[in-house]
Amino acid sequence: MTLGRHPRCAWAGSDPLYLRYHDTEWGIPAHDDRRLFEMLVLEGAQAGLAWITILRKREGYREAFDGFDPAAVARYDRRRVARLLKNRNIVRNRLKVESAATNARAFLQVRDEHGSFDDYIWRFVDGHPKQNRWQSPGAVPAQTPESTAMSKDLKRRGFKFVGPTICYAFMQATGMVNDHLVECFRHKELAKSR
Repeated sequence: MTLGRHPRCAWAGSDPLYLRYHDTEWGIPAHDDRRLFEMLVLEGAQAGLAWITILRKREGYREAFDGFDPAAVARYDRRRVARLLKNRNIVRNRLKVESAATNARAFLQVRDEHGSFDDYIWRFVDGHPKQNRWQSPGAVPAQTPESTAMSKDLKRRGFKFVGPTICYAFMQATGMVNDHLVECFRHKELAKSR
């Protein structure tokens, strides 16, 4: 799709929120632990839903989940989960809300073991973004050997809502892979990031 002078990935559509996400965030290598935790929670929350639903609720998530501070989320108990399940600004699915606290605890353990979640998670792509060269949306996979390995290891560590497809969406969102189509103006820009 082309808006203005720039050809974009077709999934960006015409919604201003989607366009901003596509143009300024999706696929940019993320190395900040809090941002990585945020995307892990949001990608899990998205399971079975359209990503635009999550983008529209993102500020609500940030407020409800203490700015995605994993140490704060790790302390959530049953009462806090019950309160969150009444919050219309997030996806009110008990398993997804509970998984955020479970994942925060596992996240902190990984961080303690590896020094940072960033150091741990980026090893699945040998520390630098995988530069793909997809010509069409249909060529982009839903999962890869790397996302399958990530999923298996995260599950072994106690994470929830981290299947291979969710892990691949996480990898795309955090720039572990450059999955902008070759014709998209962001592909060339992000191909320079290492």
